[in-house]
Amino acid sequence: MILELADIKILAGQHRAFEQAVHQGVELAISKAKGFQRYELRQSLETPERYALLIQWDTLEDHTLGFRGSPAYATWRGLVGQFFAQPPFVEHFSLSQ
Repeated sequence: MILELADIKILAGQHRAFEQAVHQGVELAISKAKGFQRYELRQSLETPERYALLIQWDTLEDHTLGFRGSPAYATWRGLVGQFFAQPPFVEHFSLSQ
């Protein structure tokens, strides 16, 4: 099991629309991907335009090869990409103990 952490900075004043787009994108695209487990979206208290999107996947490849290599990725980016102030920083972490 791995955790994808996407550090996302959005355009000012777009909070509600961005959050709705993320939830819609997860429902329509990400949740149907092989290996998807769960997600959380967290807004920074100090920097309201900064979000952490946390997604649990079965394997790194489920995210990097499976989802990112699928048409669903284009659907996801089409829904949320318009809100990005800059490209998100994405990193993966082990969840094994």
